[in-house]
Amino acid sequence: MAFQHHIDSERCKGCGLCVAVCPKKVLEISTKINDKGYFPAYQARPEDCVFCAMCCLMCPDVAITISEIVDEAAGEEEREGTYG
Repeated sequence: MAFQHHIDSERCKGCGLCVAVCPKKVLEISTKINDKGYFPAYQARPEDCVFCAMCCLMCPDVAITISEIVDEAAGEEEREGTYG
């Protein structure tokens, strides 16, 4: 299973709570301003992310999501009943 981490930069207010709780120090506050005038968080080191979801739990604006990436080939095998 593979996962994808996403920060909605327009929803983020840059409070820094996610940055503080990230165990791998993946997140940082951007130097770019979003449309609302905030400096949102971003993944500075996405390759270090362990998808623990601590950032998602801490975000008061629900701006961070982690979702599973569904492999189309695996999904097709499951539908056909072929697993290996």
